[in-house]
Amino acid sequence: MVTRRLLQIEFLAFYVAVPLAMAVLMPPRLLFPALAGFTLLGALLLHLTPGFRWRDLARGLGRIDWRFVAGFSLATLGVAVAVALWLAPGAFLALPRQSPALWLAVLALYPVLSALPQELIFRPLFFRRYGGLLPGRRAAIAVNAAVFSLAHLMYWNWPALAMSFAGGLAFAHAYEHQKNFPAAVVLHAIAGGIVFTAGLGVFFYTGFVRRPF
Repeated sequence: MVTRRLLQIEFLAFYVAVPLAMAVLMPPRLLFPALAGFTLLGALLLHLTPGFRWRDLARGLGRIDWRFVAGFSLATLGVAVAVALWLAPGAFLALPRQSPALWLAVLALYPVLSALPQELIFRPLFFRRYGGLLPGRRAAIAVNAAVFSLAHLMYWNWPALAMSFAGGLAFAHAYEHQKNFPAAVVLHAIAGGIVFTAGLGVFFYTGFVRRPF
């Protein structure tokens, strides 16, 4: 049986120490293989979590709050356009304008290859295995968004951290407050599509990395 102290150590190692080590020590070219390993380890921990069943993740598919999804999508679109025009005007709509085939591939593959794996690690694993370590739902959601943001430190730019934190709050709300994992994946997939379409994908690209040391 895993004790509370071991869970605390495991939590700090997985959600704090590993992302920091990846950001500071990992060469940018190895970030994606490292992320794959991180995801596989997280999936194993989730599988070993007492009471967790993979089939439970599909619950909620038929009760997604589409009004919340629509509101989130409109807000994300407005913020993304404003931030892109402010911080990266040259990249605004560059992907759909210059590489429409790549843009469509990103829209098709991002939900499965990025949004879904990230949601597994940062929502069910976080709340099912480590949620009991935190004092209350609001605190858990805030900490969840913080560690989700920390996982994006490897890109070494504040827009990636800020956008990840804001998105993390919405995704965690959908999973923990609405008790709906499919909704969290849908929100994450929509956010990713909007971000890359608007041109903010430059902040989530390893070629952008410029470490401050």
